Amino acid sequence: MKVCLFFPSSATLRSFAFVFLLLCYNAAQWHLYAEDWPMFRGADGNGISREKNVPLSWDAEKNVKWKTALPAKGNGSPIVSNGRVFLVSANKKGTQRSLLCLDRKSGKQLWEQSVSYSGEDQTHKTNPYGSSTPAADGEKVVVWHSSAGLYCYDFEGKEIWHRDLGEFKHMWGYGSSPVLHEGKIFLHCAPGARVFVTAIDLKTGKTLWKTDEVQKGNGERNENNKYMGSWTTPVLAEIDGAWQLICSMSTRVNAYDPETGRIFWSCEGLSGKKGDLAYASPLVLGDICIAFAGFGGPAMGIKLGGKGDITDESRLWRVEKNPQRIGSGIFLNGHVYLANAGPNTFQCINPKTGEVLWQERSGGPAHWGSMVYAAGHIFVTNQSGTTFVIKPDSQKLEIVKKNTIEEGSNSTPAFSNGDIFLRTFENIYCIGK
Repeated sequence: MKVCLFFPSSATLRSFAFVFLLLCYNAAQWHLYAEDWPMFRGADGNGISREKNVPLSWDAEKNVKWKTALPAKGNGSPIVSNGRVFLVSANKKGTQRSLLCLDRKSGKQLWEQSVSYSGEDQTHKTNPYGSSTPAADGEKVVVWHSSAGLYCYDFEGKEIWHRDLGEFKHMWGYGSSPVLHEGKIFLHCAPGARVFVTAIDLKTGKTLWKTDEVQKGNGERNENNKYMGSWTTPVLAEIDGAWQLICSMSTRVNAYDPETGRIFWSCEGLSGKKGDLAYASPLVLGDICIAFAGFGGPAMGIKLGGKGDITDESRLWRVEKNPQRIGSGIFLNGHVYLANAGPNTFQCINPKTGEVLWQERSGGPAHWGSMVYAAGHIFVTNQSGTTFVIKPDSQKLEIVKKNTIEEGSNSTPAFSNGDIFLRTFENIYCIGK
């Protein structure tokens, strides 16, 4: 019997070594970015974190790794990407709108990029300028300053490009945030007289598509002189093997083709007796989408799939009167959990029927921030800076902890690598064990 031994050449060994190092580098990069919180409501835009071990208890000092004072109030939420924390700020009149970059480990401000705006944008006193949340991919960060433009920077603060997308004037200001996916920026440009959803190339800033939303009214009031507008951040969902960009407009829900901007389907039903308003992002799980109007308006469930106007064939249910809903809820284990802004209640609802399974008073002020699920718990911060830690249970409300920082907040916390990043009107906190 002959035995053949294989002795690789030095060139082959070098090739093996190169491939091994490349795999190790890619694995390291994946680990580096996998635990980031790169845009509003996390990497998937649904408020679901993969974190398994985060603090459940804190206050203004306990479990605080660092805190950094902020120059002004803002409703925009922090994000975490590749060792950086980003958040938006602005002066009181909105003439200076800024992106702040902090070091993730220390909270030290690394840089600030500000743009000037000489126009006259209105807003509501509860929605100060700087209400959008940035988005990042580990190398570039984008921020929407509404009428002041869309800006892209590298992680050292150097501007790569910017775009003037027009004026967006509304008496209550702005609040939608950019979404990143496969090298594209998706942005719901609203509210105002002009409303559209657009896709922009992250690398170049070039518009890839723009789809206008036809609306009846002047952008602030509809044809019946009722309030109107949408502040919703879109969500991406994979439906029947293809991506769809789903966004709640002021009267309906639209699903867009991310490649072309064509509307796959739309479902009417968000227009309510008090007006046409939407704040919360739609929630998607499996083949069901749940959408919510604001100002006590309707909520509805939609069976996904279909083309064109699917209102009659695919709208599962519609409940006309509801609490005020501003922050977005969580679609978890076949149930929807919500924190409302008036009356200030927690709810659990059946997504297939809209039935309220339980509803309890929160015992505190309104919730404007959105819910986040991490480490087996739901986290949501109210307007006094108290973060409720809730055990998901479709039978009853189970509050595990109430963590109070006595500073107002309308923001949603970010979760990254065991830490929680919480913005108040005065500071940003890094909370960790």
